[in-house]
Amino acid sequence: QVQLVESGGGLVQPGGSLRLSCAASGSIFSISAMGWYRQGPGKQRELVAVITSGGTSNSANAVKGRFTISRDNAKNTVYLQMNSLKPEDTAVYYCYADSHGVHFWGQGTQVTVSS
Repeated sequence: QVQLVESGGGLVQPGGSLRLSCAASGSIFSISAMGWYRQGPGKQRELVAVITSGGTSNSANAVKGRFTISRDNAKNTVYLQMNSLKPEDTAVYYCYADSHGVHFWGQGTQVTVSS
């Protein structure tokens, strides 16, 4: 089992920045990748960014150049640095961890981009 605790969401104006954190505990040795999904109002959940245990990362076209995913292995924590935020980035952001093909999820954190 893997437990994930997210933090860092909130309200920000367009053009602003936020950093989300996701701390993993439990069977962390089994995690092959971690990342972030989001689900906006009336939308399906979509992948935002992912980073493997080896450090390879990828992100959705909608956030490329604005969002950066990183990890601190010593802290078992993954970060999502979000810059140049747009109203369409408004969503609940969910952290996930892939362990032997099973996805474990965090509770979600709300990000609202509005003036």
